[in-house]
Amino acid sequence: MNILITGGTGLIGRALCRVLHAEGHTLTVFSRHPETVADKCGAAVQALASLDDWTPQRHFDAVINLAGEPIVDAAWTDRRKKILRDSRIALTRQLVERIARSEQKPAVLLSGSAIGYYGGRGDQELVETSGPGDDFPAQLCIDWEAAAIEAERYGVRVCLLRTGLILSKDGGLLARMLPPFRLGLGARLGDGKQWMSWIHIDDYVRHLQRLLNDEQLSGPFNMTSPQPVINAEFTRILAMVLHRPAPLSAPVAMLKLAMGERAALVLEGQRVLPARLEAKGMLCRYPDLESALRAILG
Repeated sequence: MNILITGGTGLIGRALCRVLHAEGHTLTVFSRHPETVADKCGAAVQALASLDDWTPQRHFDAVINLAGEPIVDAAWTDRRKKILRDSRIALTRQLVERIARSEQKPAVLLSGSAIGYYGGRGDQELVETSGPGDDFPAQLCIDWEAAAIEAERYGVRVCLLRTGLILSKDGGLLARMLPPFRLGLGARLGDGKQWMSWIHIDDYVRHLQRLLNDEQLSGPFNMTSPQPVINAEFTRILAMVLHRPAPLSAPVAMLKLAMGERAALVLEGQRVLPARLEAKGMLCRYPDLESALRAILG
């Protein structure tokens, strides 16, 4: 296939490019920093500096939309919220506009979303048919998905990727957690009862491959392991795998003071289950947290 990927220089995109290139696909990565694409994604991967370069005559068999500014890295000022929306929703709308103009449409659009779609729901088990939340991250995902689903109007199959916490040795959540945990300073967050729905990056990429190739699959998919854990259990297992103590607790008041509105991301979890993936026989090789962390950390 000839595949266009947005967000290809990110954690998921880099791993996906390695796998798809090895399978013989032709890859083009849209990036605001096209000069970094070859180094991050592989020398054979083409860079697209502007969506204006996707002319109606240029054909892609598939589009994988993984772009989006990190949601946790900076305070949610009005300006930052606009950046987060533009990097997801505005960009997705631009992609759909290019699809609409294409003389030959791509067969499929795999478009990013997140489990933040569901909002903070306590211990409730959440599957793809569960309703959305009403906070800022939920509305971000609702609008993001709505922008992507418009591609169906042009005969394009659309899969919505409600992504959980990605576990990888190359960055993301673990990159933030490992330094203090390796020093024996691991800490649960608040009371530690909030759910963390996670997935090993290898499982995530395998699921993406199936969604890319199976013409019968469309709609939302919870891209998570079938065994979410509460934060206290995540803390315990990570400390055990690293052979370090994790005696601390980060107080709620401190987290709210440091993170403001973003504190909800770490204090209000989602207990998400990959019901539609499992119904299609798409099982994780690393379904439990301990096996996933041991595979990643050796």
